[in-house]
Amino acid sequence: MIAFLRGRLIGWDTSSALIDVNGVGYKLALSTQSLATLTEKGSEITILTSMIVRDDAIALFGFMNEDEQRLFEKLITVSGVGPKVALSALSTFNASTLQLLIAEEDVTRISSIPGIGKKTAQRIILELRGALDVRDLTSTAATAVPKLAIQAKEALLSMGFSAAEVELALKGYEGDADDVAAMIRFGLKRLGTS
Repeated sequence: MIAFLRGRLIGWDTSSALIDVNGVGYKLALSTQSLATLTEKGSEITILTSMIVRDDAIALFGFMNEDEQRLFEKLITVSGVGPKVALSALSTFNASTLQLLIAEEDVTRISSIPGIGKKTAQRIILELRGALDVRDLTSTAATAVPKLAIQAKEALLSMGFSAAEVELALKGYEGDADDVAAMIRFGLKRLGTS
């Protein structure tokens, strides 16, 4: 089992990164959350990994933090959730937000993840809500995702943007947390529409 890779970042695309480890190139699938943290090509990088071995393939998935890796490994234990769907979930919501949604049994938002329908969302909640460590999560994640931010996200989603695009577009908003219109304008600007 490969636990992590430390090497030189060769490049990345919308779903994976290529790492040179002593002359061997490893291609890892990453969430958009992790891809957004990558710095410049040629830099030294350490990425946590999960290796999935099947009869027809061996796949390597990368994570920039332990929370994301742990949640990925829990998600793939749920019936009907494979590695690609788990990565899609972590691309749509960061690990702490997704854990909070599971703890709060928010079927609607979890089923908004590409590849997850209502029944799978209910199964994720049923199987994982007791297995997640949510002691401090309610206070930290709730402040990170206030109700107005949820309204801004839902407004951008209704305009046809993907959940992953919306999550990244609103990341880093530092304006008035009570001004939903300002959040939407900020998101639209980052999405390149205004």
